Amino acid sequence: MTIPVLDLGPLRAGTPGALEALGAELRHAFTEVGFYFVRNHGIDQALLDATFEAAERFHAQPLDAKLALRINEHNIGYMPLRGATTRVNAVGEVALPNANEAVFFKRDLPPDHPDVRAGLRFRGVNQWPANLPGFRDQVLAACDAFEGLALSLLPVYARALGLAPGYFAPFFTDPMYTLRMSHYPQQEPTAPENEFGIAPHLDTSFMTILAQNRIPGLSLRLTTGEWVDAPAPEGALLINGGMMLRRWTDNRFLATPHRVINRSGRERYAIPFFFDANYTAVMAPITADGSPARMPAITYPEFMTGYQRANFHHANEEKVELQGA
Repeated sequence: MTIPVLDLGPLRAGTPGALEALGAELRHAFTEVGFYFVRNHGIDQALLDATFEAAERFHAQPLDAKLALRINEHNIGYMPLRGATTRVNAVGEVALPNANEAVFFKRDLPPDHPDVRAGLRFRGVNQWPANLPGFRDQVLAACDAFEGLALSLLPVYARALGLAPGYFAPFFTDPMYTLRMSHYPQQEPTAPENEFGIAPHLDTSFMTILAQNRIPGLSLRLTTGEWVDAPAPEGALLINGGMMLRRWTDNRFLATPHRVINRSGRERYAIPFFFDANYTAVMAPITADGSPARMPAITYPEFMTGYQRANFHHANEEKVELQGA
């Protein structure tokens, strides 16, 4: 299998025909593979390296310091090791609780923001560690960079679906997003077969941007059912779609299963960025010919509330993961 590589250089330079060419390439990627790489994306490698370092600094803290920021109903904060079991978006049989710990950040809303004051779910205030100088600034810089890239790709997604370049713009004013900083401890060779860093799953997102990890462990499931290790070409970012994209495209675009197993002998960190439409956007499935859709329209909070209750231990007594990878 070859994961398509989209070169954003011509689009960023305003080259005539670049948007149409990328739209065709993206359509191929999402109907055949479900993942693609981008080159010349405009995010500096030094920023990515510093964000990985920030993730490592966070998880190196004493457990008590991390638990002081325990994850809440907004999916903001720290989730302890084995704090989630992939169920709703599971691929195959439900595995053991995931062998990773993670901390989640969303758009940095002030306490007096109307959505915060109204108590809207998933629109809370970020929880920041007290003794990590520069950490907050690094997280916000990474979020700004990833959000800018995601917004710049929306016209490509529109053209891949045969829509006007600006089709998605109204849905992505003040878009929802989550930066997850994950730590995958080394998994012992004697670990049970059904224990994973993250079990085989589908992401929930419209778009997931994954900075390439120098420590292996991520693998994808092809449409044939075969699992293959994800390559890590220098200077590229890996992007995939999740259940929200699949639903919005009336199941025309793939949400490809993936998993993490860390048997590298080293500690592994990941900084996936999950990007979605704005809070109130009504996402009615886009059919190929205008015929009735298979699924009803849905909003972000409707979709994510049910998902969180099903998968996150802190959200449900069943002990059943929000944003994976």
